[in-house]
Amino acid sequence: MNNLFKTLQSLRKQLIVWLFEHSQHLYTSLFKSNTSWHITKSDLLEFPKDSFGKHLGNFLNDNNFELIPKVERHDCYHVLCGYGTEVEDEIALQCLCYGNGKRSPYLYGAMILGVAILPDYYDYYYKSYKIGKQAHPFHHFDYKTLLNVSIEDLRQVIFSKSQLFQLNLMSS
Repeated sequence: MNNLFKTLQSLRKQLIVWLFEHSQHLYTSLFKSNTSWHITKSDLLEFPKDSFGKHLGNFLNDNNFELIPKVERHDCYHVLCGYGTEVEDEIALQCLCYGNGKRSPYLYGAMILGVAILPDYYDYYYKSYKIGKQAHPFHHFDYKTLLNVSIEDLRQVIFSKSQLFQLNLMSS
């Protein structure tokens, strides 16, 4: 029975990945009118060691990603909040952003479908929502202008020490 659960969970995760991959370009073309940053992963890796930009470059490099034009801030959320790229992490990150006040059609779709298809992680999603709700608003920042800022300073402006511990971004 446990193997069946794991198999079904894996299939549900694959469905969400497929939905993310196939909706991303449609969403950016229909709903995103902002301009691309025109910054590459290589550019980001040239930023100072402790800067937000360098950490963003490392995140992209570690995951073999490039910034997606017009939605660059999404990867910024990953770096800022310390969320990984597993399906459940993507959904939890959307829940955190929703708690923080972000509203977009894509966020609603990702959250609703994610929670409905993968309810196994409900506690994780709810914890993420609560962290976002309690954090200082960050969903509206112009992250391109913050690339030279210390990532630690940026996180401390947004999150309390307790939240940083909950996000595993601060050691005891």
